[in-house]
Amino acid sequence: MSAMHNQRRYILPMAIVALFFFSIGFALGINSFLMPVLQGRMQMSALDANLLLAATFIPFIIFGYPATLCIRAVGYKRTMALSFFLFAVAFCLFIVAAREESLPWFLIASFVSGAANAVLQASVNPYITILGPLESAAQRISICGICNKLAWPTTTLFITLVIGKGVGEIEMADLFLPFRIIIGVFVVLCIIALLAPMPEVKAAGEDESDTSSAPCLYAEGKTSILQFPHLMLGVLALFFYVGVETISLATAAGYASSLGIAGDNWGYVPSVGMVCGYVVGALCIPRFLSQVTAMRCCAVIAVVGSVLVAVIPSPVWSVYCIFLMALGCSLMWPALWPMAMADLGRFTKSGSSLLTMAIAGGALMPLVRGWVEDLTDFQTSYWVCVPCFLYILYYGMAGYKIRK
Repeated sequence: MSAMHNQRRYILPMAIVALFFFSIGFALGINSFLMPVLQGRMQMSALDANLLLAATFIPFIIFGYPATLCIRAVGYKRTMALSFFLFAVAFCLFIVAAREESLPWFLIASFVSGAANAVLQASVNPYITILGPLESAAQRISICGICNKLAWPTTTLFITLVIGKGVGEIEMADLFLPFRIIIGVFVVLCIIALLAPMPEVKAAGEDESDTSSAPCLYAEGKTSILQFPHLMLGVLALFFYVGVETISLATAAGYASSLGIAGDNWGYVPSVGMVCGYVVGALCIPRFLSQVTAMRCCAVIAVVGSVLVAVIPSPVWSVYCIFLMALGCSLMWPALWPMAMADLGRFTKSGSSLLTMAIAGGALMPLVRGWVEDLTDFQTSYWVCVPCFLYILYYGMAGYKIRK
């Protein structure tokens, strides 16, 4: 009866955090909406437009550690509320950028939005893990992951519905109304984060002075985090992963537009792929499929998908193949993290910080793809993803096993 009571006790906080995960995807979706709009209305190159993604992901390096300090000082709820306040400020700046039709202002707004996202992710990810029993953490993360990935293309759908125009017809002045609505929503979310019945939680061993963990023989005698080759290779794998996942999620609508394919809902193609992967993982791991095997299978699917996107002659089918790229990305994060963190012992927190910094891959790899697009064309630029997925496949096959 007590276990049932505890489960019910976590339902409302779980629903609220799932809403917050949705807001993360919604805020990131502004990039996939703005890139084709800015290219069409402000005559930007693909490289310039992809600077928005760079401005969004660079803050993960800058604000990751300060966000942790903020959580320690004021708790999870107030940190989440702070992130929503920053989101509201960011969309105020987006209105200024649209009024001025200025790339620097769009970059500043994207940077503030990225800072808000870094602070929110630093708080909601550990919170949802600690919220309930550890054995059901994967189930909670999968549900939140579905909310997050479905939200990404919702941004474009929402804005086009409010404006009543397709992406190719939108003028800068059209953005004022939907952005004002979004500001109001984030203010409401800030209030919800402050007032919601969400208990402050703390994980076992979260305190720096915790010495209850059993010693790790592999980590004994090591003096630096750099002495763990499987971790360093994993950081690079995660860097590439976030980069190619961002490319697959953020470029589908713009790619379809460049091919002259009508419709504003192409952004749902990769999101559906991600959600399908989450569902399969939730049902099959670890009962029918180990995380390592799942990652290897996903890497193969992603390699095949990215090659097909780059070479298939049919425009429609080429866009649909981004589904395979996203499907391949879906189960990489939950597998890469524990593989890279294995056997770190007292260096576990340092390793976690390095992996968090690897999220900056979402800034660099889209820039590389945009640069290749400027030199060639949109379809050819997807070749950038192939070596990244091949490296992730290597890590899943051999890299994570390397020990000294």
